[in-house]
Amino acid sequence: MTLTLYTNPMSRGRIARWMLEETGAAYDTVVIDYGPRSPDFLAVNPMGKVPAIVHDGTVVTECAAICAYLADAFPDAGLAPPLDRRGAYYRWLFFAAGPLEQAVASRSMGWSIDDPQKQGMLGFGSYDRTIDVLEAAVGAVGAGWLAADHFTAADLYVGAHLGWGTAFGTIPRRDVFVAFVDRVQGREAAQRANAKDDALAAERQAQPG
Repeated sequence: MTLTLYTNPMSRGRIARWMLEETGAAYDTVVIDYGPRSPDFLAVNPMGKVPAIVHDGTVVTECAAICAYLADAFPDAGLAPPLDRRGAYYRWLFFAAGPLEQAVASRSMGWSIDDPQKQGMLGFGSYDRTIDVLEAAVGAVGAGWLAADHFTAADLYVGAHLGWGTAFGTIPRRDVFVAFVDRVQGREAAQRANAKDDALAAERQAQPG
């Protein structure tokens, strides 16, 4: 088996790293620096974006897709519910990938649509509605998990968005969000992933030029 992560320690690649650590699989890391992309990397992902993984010749891009793919590729890690119980799992994975990311990006860019009819044309409707819906979902599970009676890739992906957003002010620090982030970030795999990326970021920052 060959498994390679293309990433940058200051990017969404941290999500893919965390997911890989959760699977327990061995993998190689290729760091993609900011700036012009090499032809070799563009052959992997023509969008020029990280993260991307290549697993035995199969290329997967987009964080939510990487999380879902790895959960299926390494079933012994238990990171997805059984096939017949994946409704909430898919729902929250792609809610975070779609409405949540769009709402946060739009707000960060200063784009605001107040007309309810025009909001209906947007996948996320409005920022406030998106955040309120996610708060209700996270709050409803209490000390449990979003998609099963155990931690899954949906918790990882939503938790990663909430962790980043509450840290940098793009998502409000509501109590249920902070509690959820604390629980997911307390996992050993999350701590290993963060340590590896933090060390990698420090190493590259220290390099001359």
